[in-house]
Amino acid sequence: MSEAGRGDQDLMVRAAWLYYVHGKGQEEVARDLKISRFKVTRMLAQAREAGIVKISIQHETSETLALADWLAARYGLAECILTPPFDEQTGSLDDETADRLARRGVGLAGANYLTRRLLGTPRLTIGVGCGRTVTAVVDAFTAFPKQNVRFVSVIGSLTRDVSLNNFEVVRLAEACSGEGYFLPAPLVVDEAGDLGAVLRQRPVQASLALAREADFHLMSFGDCSPDAFLFRHGLLSPADLAELRAAGAVCELAGKFFDREGRLVECGVNARTIGIAPEDLRRTEVVMLAAGRSKADALQAVLKTGVVNRLIIDGELAGRLVAAMPLRERR
Repeated sequence: MSEAGRGDQDLMVRAAWLYYVHGKGQEEVARDLKISRFKVTRMLAQAREAGIVKISIQHETSETLALADWLAARYGLAECILTPPFDEQTGSLDDETADRLARRGVGLAGANYLTRRLLGTPRLTIGVGCGRTVTAVVDAFTAFPKQNVRFVSVIGSLTRDVSLNNFEVVRLAEACSGEGYFLPAPLVVDEAGDLGAVLRQRPVQASLALAREADFHLMSFGDCSPDAFLFRHGLLSPADLAELRAAGAVCELAGKFFDREGRLVECGVNARTIGIAPEDLRRTEVVMLAAGRSKADALQAVLKTGVVNRLIIDGELAGRLVAAMPLRERR
């Protein structure tokens, strides 16, 4: 394909992404891309005819593929999937709106990946994390009656508020006519001394054993900021946040906090959380979901833990991840 042809195809994919994923009207797409509405209409039709648009958009631009390959090689990943970056469209958006769009895009890509895995294996056990990006995958996932699939939570319950708890496993199990298992324990206990008693309970041991046996885990991560889920909803206190920062924590994964080099920090908070252990994650396959402008530093730490095998990331965050690296690491 000529350079002009590739450029036209990239423009077609961008138009389809803005229209189908961002939910923009054709006139808005035309303004954003500075082309006529007639051309937008024609491109959307061509995208459907070419099979690029199905339930979601099945295409990545050449620039996106190149960056995905580079990130996979840089961090030793089996696969890296990027949603198309639209810096010229999202640059003027506030962070909340941009992050919502990023989660939606990663959610669609994650749902496509999940469907691919379900199609390729007759029987699966899948560990499921929590968070808004994981929820975006579940929201985008369509019914897939498979039956021989089990979904299991990898962390304890979040709060007494049902609306905040990790019921993604139930929704996925229902969509697949499969089985769903949650971890019958709180994510955070009051005192470190309480942890052993909870972990000795047989239902908790059974759930964690099932999580360790998972064929792969679908997870996201948090940063160490007041806006992070665990702090925003009061599971951890401002004093806990201060303790974590003093210990050098920059990211959270399955309820455990890690420093900038991907090392588990020594602090009281890590002695009070319940979830699958980092060493167990390293023995299995982890598909990490990453979306949001502020997550670059946390993601860099997560990628250094040795836990991640596959990464699904939004294009803008990927660019920020590279920009946050020292120059010597960008080669």
